[in-house]
Amino acid sequence: MRIVVTLALALALVAALVGGAAAADKETKLTGTILCAKCVLKETSKCTTAIQVKQDGKTVTYYFLDKGAAEEYHEAVCGGDKQEGTVTGVVSEKEGKKYIKPSKVEYVKK
Repeated sequence: MRIVVTLALALALVAALVGGAAAADKETKLTGTILCAKCVLKETSKCTTAIQVKQDGKTVTYYFLDKGAAEEYHEAVCGGDKQEGTVTGVVSEKEGKKYIKPSKVEYVKK
């Protein structure tokens, strides 16, 4: 009986951990100004795409976790251009900076 209870508790713990990990990977849609963090913000040494969004009256920058200038969508903002658009992906934070692993990037058509 003791083994059955221990096994049930272990399975419940694993299920809770797996469920928590899946919730952490929830995709978020951000809408704002997409730009190059090197060319516009002067914050990175290499071309990196970023999106600036308004949150609680402040401008918050999310850096893309991608191939940087090698991404097809980066060309539209490299060199100082800014484009309004949306980014869908998984958001994370490291050392006080916010990041998004994009699964979809769309620019607003002008």
